[in-house]
Amino acid sequence: MENRLREILKQVFGFDDFRPIQKKVIDSVMAGNNTLALLPTGGGKSLCYQIPGLAKEGICLVISPLIALMKDQVDQLRSRGVKAAAIFSGMSHREIDTTLDNCIYGDFKFLYVSPERLKTELFIERFRQMKVNLIAVDEAHCISQWGYDFRPAYLEIAQIRAFHSKVNVLALTATATPKVTEDISEKLEMKSPQVFQQSFARENLSFSVRKVENKLEKGVEVLRRIPGTAIWYVRNRQATHHISKSLVQMGISAAPYHAGLSAEERSSRQDAWKSNQVRVMVSTNAFGMGIDKPDVRVVIHSDLPENLENYYQEAGRAGRDGQKAFAVLICNEQDFEQVLNRAELVYPPTDFLKKVYQCLANYYQLAVGTNMLSSFDFDISNFGDTYSLPVLETFYAMKVLEEEGFLELNESFFAPSRFHFRVDPSHLYEIQIKYAKLDPVIKILLRTYGGNLFSEYLKIQEGKLAKSLGIPEREFIQALNQLVKLEVADYDARKDTPQLTFLTQRYDAGKLPLNFKRIAERKALTESKAKSMVEYATQSRICRTQFIQEYFGESTDRECGVCDICLENKKSKQPVATEDKLKKLILETLAQGDELTEKELFDRIRKPASSKNLALLRQLVDQGQVQLDNSGHLKLISNG
Repeated sequence: MENRLREILKQVFGFDDFRPIQKKVIDSVMAGNNTLALLPTGGGKSLCYQIPGLAKEGICLVISPLIALMKDQVDQLRSRGVKAAAIFSGMSHREIDTTLDNCIYGDFKFLYVSPERLKTELFIERFRQMKVNLIAVDEAHCISQWGYDFRPAYLEIAQIRAFHSKVNVLALTATATPKVTEDISEKLEMKSPQVFQQSFARENLSFSVRKVENKLEKGVEVLRRIPGTAIWYVRNRQATHHISKSLVQMGISAAPYHAGLSAEERSSRQDAWKSNQVRVMVSTNAFGMGIDKPDVRVVIHSDLPENLENYYQEAGRAGRDGQKAFAVLICNEQDFEQVLNRAELVYPPTDFLKKVYQCLANYYQLAVGTNMLSSFDFDISNFGDTYSLPVLETFYAMKVLEEEGFLELNESFFAPSRFHFRVDPSHLYEIQIKYAKLDPVIKILLRTYGGNLFSEYLKIQEGKLAKSLGIPEREFIQALNQLVKLEVADYDARKDTPQLTFLTQRYDAGKLPLNFKRIAERKALTESKAKSMVEYATQSRICRTQFIQEYFGESTDRECGVCDICLENKKSKQPVATEDKLKKLILETLAQGDELTEKELFDRIRKPASSKNLALLRQLVDQGQVQLDNSGHLKLISNG
């Protein structure tokens, strides 16, 4: 089997060797263990289920909340000759039906599904019939309300496991605190899971914070000092255009990127950046998911992210090739206030949540009790203008409604046109004879895409096909729509707008069953995460990498040696020894008068209770500076 795994790695994916933890995760999955893997950004998570999925007989179910990422993975697998499909909002009932049938009878190896689809009768009925070899849960932190991106639909995963009780689960995430890790295992009902965690330390990545008033000037200075490809993250779309324009004027090639651009614009800018025709991508957080460019030398943030999870993921897109890279956070006092204030806004009052829900029902003219899993094009600006709602607060309200499981809001993503013949070839031939104008259209479709059009939905490019026939694209589309009217084909025109899906039947807004306790806990958690983000940017007591590691529950004595704080400490003419610094910190903490256990003391000073640190504490006890009483509590011994 070892040879088979390496053969798949080489022949399908083009890699010569596994990454160290990647191989351990794959071996655990192949052994049939429930497995939880924490692999930071760029750690090669997808291969952890793709290799076993291909090596085992049957189909691998992949649950992911990110449509753009699902589509990207399916396209990549298909380009490598692997049969893969995805089900997500915006697909017609018939297309979902056909796709699920193909996963039962059509030797497909991967089915990607958004979690909201798991509870539908259509999915459950077909899922029971599939020969499933693995259930892979991507972005597994979404199952925990203590995580930073809670999705209630993830809680359905444990229920579908009952239909294939002997199939093991692989849960994957890039960022999870110990509390979230524990929650993932419990909520997925992973009894005695094998847990693999790659260190959150990135030896080649230098983290630094620059507090300045003129952010553009500092960003340009960083780009001039560090050659190579860069990403510059900002909060809003306007800033992407402003900064990229300024950089170009200064002779630095740059392009803006955000979800409001057309699919063609996003694709061409991505390609230009990937091929090094554009050096700096100035982007909102819409950019980066699924884009594996290994030679990014610097990631700049000129707006403070909401939490360390987001910051670590985005900054981690630098230096995936293992070469020296930099993550620079440019900020000022105003940013700290802003991120804390925004954290308070994220969970709007109940009345406002109900008002937004009612306005959405009015906007789409939905009657109470109807429209479960209906998807609609959505423009938040137009919606806000229609009902005089403030856009930012409305966006946050919709996110809460999403967390509560009523809605799914997908940022703009490109779904190409798809086409499928519903009848057999002989029936289609009758149509060709009866409708002479449709004959050349049917022929060009079959010549271009072949017999698979009868068994599955395939992407088509109307413009190219129309050009081949020498007719206007508009006329070609009219012919496709006529085939739909004749009930011989299905045709879904391309989508390039955000999609809003109602996950439940429409409620009476006044009786919307909101979970007030959970909302209050999530609000407190959001505010706590914002405070940690501000603390990361303002503190200077420990190494930046250490701060990140400890935030994610990883104990360490080791400093990175390359962040701004470590470099500053090296420069200091009279550096205080690390041991002396720790002793001083212990004495200062106990001087506040509290009697603390060893664990409480090390938690308070945010240091691990490692054997080395405990030995230093024992020295202070032996020297008579600290007293340890019979109940295990420590206190400072007064010299007076």
